[in-house]
Amino acid sequence: MLIADETLQLRALSADDIPALQMFYDANPEYSLMTSGRAPLPDEAHEDFHARPPADWPQGRKWMIGIFDDGSLIGVADVIANLFATHIWHVGYFMVATARYGDGTAPSAYALLERWMQSQGATWLRLGVVVGNARAERFWSRVGYVEVRQRSGIEMGVRVNVIRVMVRALSDETLATYLEKVARDRPEN
Repeated sequence: MLIADETLQLRALSADDIPALQMFYDANPEYSLMTSGRAPLPDEAHEDFHARPPADWPQGRKWMIGIFDDGSLIGVADVIANLFATHIWHVGYFMVATARYGDGTAPSAYALLERWMQSQGATWLRLGVVVGNARAERFWSRVGYVEVRQRSGIEMGVRVNVIRVMVRALSDETLATYLEKVARDRPEN
């Protein structure tokens, strides 16, 4: 167990959890349909579990984190510590079960995840949001992320997306300080 509150528990998934993760993906295809233009592939959980950023990118540990309610997997997050620079953590994706949309699960689960990341040393969080995924764009803005740039031509499944790179400070550092650390996120790059 990484962290828990009165209803939700977050725990690191292991390779033994890949079949359960695949069942979760199959039961909740909306994220895949929105971002990649297709339903989850039969080996998508295995691929996601083992995927890493390019080897030449500075990076720390990766976690696949299951979000559980009363023992049931109701969400998942992909998190990488120290991506590009120390104390900058990347949320590769964050999704909750479709049946939980609008019931407060996503904000509660995300708050728990953020609290855990900060307890592990994160001072900045970053992520990418597919432009046009209105629900996700609203969610990330509501929880305090701001856009620093957009990247176009990002292939995901059968789609080519434009991605909004967004960041959130968990410290007193300024956005200028963040952009000094992560040159690739500067708007002019």
